[in-house]
Amino acid sequence: MHLLIAAAGSGSRMGADRNKLLLNVAGKAVLEWTLKAALASKAINWIGIIGQPKDKSSICSIIENSVASVKWINGGSTRQKSVQLGLAALPVNAKSVMIHDGARCLVSPLVFDEIAKIVSNGQAVIAASQVTDTIKKVDKDGVIIESPPRSGLWAAQTPQGFPVNKLKHAHSEAIAKGWNVTDDASLFERLGLPVKIYDAGPSNIKVTTPFDLVIAESLLSTLKD
Repeated sequence: MHLLIAAAGSGSRMGADRNKLLLNVAGKAVLEWTLKAALASKAINWIGIIGQPKDKSSICSIIENSVASVKWINGGSTRQKSVQLGLAALPVNAKSVMIHDGARCLVSPLVFDEIAKIVSNGQAVIAASQVTDTIKKVDKDGVIIESPPRSGLWAAQTPQGFPVNKLKHAHSEAIAKGWNVTDDASLFERLGLPVKIYDAGPSNIKVTTPFDLVIAESLLSTLKD
C-alpha cells in the first residue's frame, strides 16, 4: 500500500513561526509521530511526504532517522495541488493510495491497516468519527437557520484511501472544472462515486491550535520510547 503524507501546511492558525508539523510535542516533532505510526503499519510499503521546499531540510532530517525509505515530494500552493503532485510521484505500478494529513499525529497504525484492507478491495474509504455535538448551520449574520440531525453526521478525518486511477481522474476533473475542495473524498462526492466511512474514533484529531498541542502532548507522552 502506498501512503502520501500531506506536510506542506503552515503554522498560521497555531500562531507558530514555522510549519506546525515541526513543532515539538512529547519529545518529537509532530510529523515524527505521524511517520512513526505509518511505519508501524503492516500494510504500508511506500511512503511519500509532500512538503514545501523551505521545509525540505528540516523534514528530511526527520526522514533520515526512519528505518525505512521515505520519498520527499515538493508540494504546491494548496493542499489540493500538493496531493496532485503527490499522485504524480507515485510509482507507476501503484494501484491504491492513502492520503494522510501530517498533523494527525495521534493516528493509530491499526487505522492505516483497516483503511488499507478496504481500499485493497477497490473501494474508496475515509477515516471519520461520528458527531456527538448538536450542529448549527448559521447565516452570514451568525443567526441559526438549521439544526441538521446529528445521527447522520460524521467528522471527516484522514487517512483517506482510494484506487489510484479513480483519484487521478477525480483530480483531473477538478483541474478542468475549477473545483476547490478541502479533502479528496469531496472530489469523489462531486463525481457521484461512493465513499465508505471507517470509524476511527474521536482521538484521531488534527493538530491545528495550541489547545490541540496540549491534548497531543498528554496522549503521546505515554508512548515515549
